[in-house]
Amino acid sequence: MADNSFSDGVPSDAVEAAKNASNTEQLTDQVMQNPQVLAALQERLDNVSHTPSSYIETLPKAVKRRINALKQLQVRCAHIEAKFYEEVHDLERKYAALYQPLFDKRREFITGDVEPTDAESEWHSENEEEEKLAGDMKNKVVIAENEKETATAEEPNPKGIPEFWFTIFRNVDMLSELVQEYDEPILKHLQDIKVKFSDPGQPMSFVLEFHFEPNDYFTNSVLTKTYKMKSEPDKADPFSFEGPEIVDCDGCTIDWKKGKNVTVKTIKKKQKHKGRGTVRTITKQVPNESFFNFFSPLKASGDGESLDEDSEFTLASDFEIGHFFRERIVPRAVLYFTGEAIEDDDNFEEGEEGEEEELEGDEEGEDEDDAEINPKKEPSQPAECKQQ
Repeated sequence: MADNSFSDGVPSDAVEAAKNASNTEQLTDQVMQNPQVLAALQERLDNVSHTPSSYIETLPKAVKRRINALKQLQVRCAHIEAKFYEEVHDLERKYAALYQPLFDKRREFITGDVEPTDAESEWHSENEEEEKLAGDMKNKVVIAENEKETATAEEPNPKGIPEFWFTIFRNVDMLSELVQEYDEPILKHLQDIKVKFSDPGQPMSFVLEFHFEPNDYFTNSVLTKTYKMKSEPDKADPFSFEGPEIVDCDGCTIDWKKGKNVTVKTIKKKQKHKGRGTVRTITKQVPNESFFNFFSPLKASGDGESLDEDSEFTLASDFEIGHFFRERIVPRAVLYFTGEAIEDDDNFEEGEEGEEEELEGDEEGEDEDDAEINPKKEPSQPAECKQQ
């Protein structure tokens, strides 16, 4: 049989490769003549050529060298900014001492230990005229009723402001979501929440103190939550620094009275003996949803291992709540009790949406002169509680 592996002295594999190359070249020519393909290819090239990183790559080495020098300056700026925020923390500590006498008096009014004077309780509201007219009408009705009745019941005068902090928990969605029905009777004993800043020279942190009156649930008079902060650029990513951040938190041990621990629940479970086949019922305690789990927080991983997605979300939510107590709830408690602060927050969010719509209109060439630029809004452990 004749050997077909060569044709006119040329190997058959080489002939086949030449044919494939010719076919590929013809196919490429056909594709490149397609206007749609050419347009798509040009668009992709344009996008690549306009990315910042691709532009930097085209610069001469001497220019890249100067850019690296700018980055070093930027890192030094980040470290100066970190020092700035450390001094801000010192300033917060200084002014916290000035606020505290006012917060102490607030607690006395809430608990009823002190009654405000007439001058201290005088307040002119925006709807004062309407309230006065309503009061006059009410007085007339009362007088008419008194003429018909021989005796009238006195208006109740409870001590202090009942359920002050518990009402705040109910009013604020971020907090009410954490509170279970069986937490409510305990929170009604909450008398005060304080913020304590770390001492000078100590690592940056703040402590939330929850002060409770004597109750049937635990023996602690104060429950604490400590939030540890960091104000220094990350060595691996210094350009991500935007100011102090909460990096970890510690809770405290709650000394629950017998049968009163709402953070656990008892369940009954049946077990069958493998050999004898007998069945027994055992009781077991398992974790239970409760606001008071707030004092047994998840720890940030410090051993280099990353947390799973659910744990990261839980930790981030915890940090957000701690920051909200410190920045909003404690300084403006009465406004969250009355709901005025919540209405202000809602109005601010609506204003942001309005701005977005205006900006979209500007892009379409509408109302270009009406755009507004709004300024950016900045946002030792007590003996009664054992540190975890």
